[in-house]
Amino acid sequence: MRNFFLYSLFPAVFLVLSGCAVVAPDAPSPSTAARACRDSIELAGRFSVRYRQDEQEQAAHGSFQWRQTERRASVTLLSPLGHTMATIELAPGQAMLTLAGEPPRLAADADALASQALGWPLPVSGLRDWLQGCARLADGSRFIASPGREQTTTADGWRLSYPVWERVGDTSRPKRIDLERQAGGGDVSMRLVIDDWQLGAQ
Repeated sequence: MRNFFLYSLFPAVFLVLSGCAVVAPDAPSPSTAARACRDSIELAGRFSVRYRQDEQEQAAHGSFQWRQTERRASVTLLSPLGHTMATIELAPGQAMLTLAGEPPRLAADADALASQALGWPLPVSGLRDWLQGCARLADGSRFIASPGREQTTTADGWRLSYPVWERVGDTSRPKRIDLERQAGGGDVSMRLVIDDWQLGAQ
């Protein structure tokens, strides 16, 4: 079943987000100052991923649904045909991952759990902020992306890039996010395209 999931989900997967070098802090642009990352939000979009597994290049693609509140978050990965392939639920101190047709798996580390089950790194904990263009850098400072300030490297080594933006009123928000990281077996690259935003109350 795990192999079925991997080959179904990975025909061109969560090909995600290429990153770049750490950006030195500079004065925020007006769009940066006007935009803040929220605790409660619901997003839907598409993903693609490329990675190496067993010395072979692998790829997968599909769609995703992301929901978060101040203390919880969940992501659902769907196949190109819309079938639920995996769900990951995050709560304080615990993560639960469920693959189609298998019992839930529990762990304290969501990222390690996802990597073990899926076969490629999915930075679930970081996506809470990264999907909105926010990140914590190695020096502890806070990065907020904006048009013209689109690349950074996170504290845990993911290179993020925000090449496409969507204008909403007086501010902009990420439309596409590229991620990249050197993993144990080789490079992993992902692309996320956000098609729908639903902002929760702050």
